[in-house]
Amino acid sequence: MDNEGAAFKELMLQVLRTRLAFRRMVQRALKRNNAGITFEMLQVLNCLWQEEGIAQQTLAERIVKDKACLTSLLANLEKKGYVYRQEGAEDRRNKMVFLTPEGAAARRRIRPMLSALYAEAEMAVGLENVQRMVSDLGIVYEILENE
Repeated sequence: MDNEGAAFKELMLQVLRTRLAFRRMVQRALKRNNAGITFEMLQVLNCLWQEEGIAQQTLAERIVKDKACLTSLLANLEKKGYVYRQEGAEDRRNKMVFLTPEGAAARRRIRPMLSALYAEAEMAVGLENVQRMVSDLGIVYEILENE
């Protein structure tokens, strides 16, 4: 039967479309607010705002980027003065990533804009809908992880 799994396939396509729409929404907001960073740079900074001084490999895993892409992102963030890298204490090949004072200050400028963006989207979609979708996608995630 050709239609087997069609609903699940459509679900996965909608998840991907939604992710792209979210990325575009955030990118527009960053541009509108003259943040001077891309969505991908924001992903890096957001991780460092939550936990500073993490290994490049850990950072790559958290933002789901390959090593080459992350290296390029970090180089651009270093040029902007937001991050710096230093050799790991136990393994010199393993670079640790830290925020500069400018990177920490960027949080105070960017986080309020992001919070407003999330609140606006949540209001448009509806809190109950958001909570239901989070729960449903959590179930899908668990099933796929344990497959």
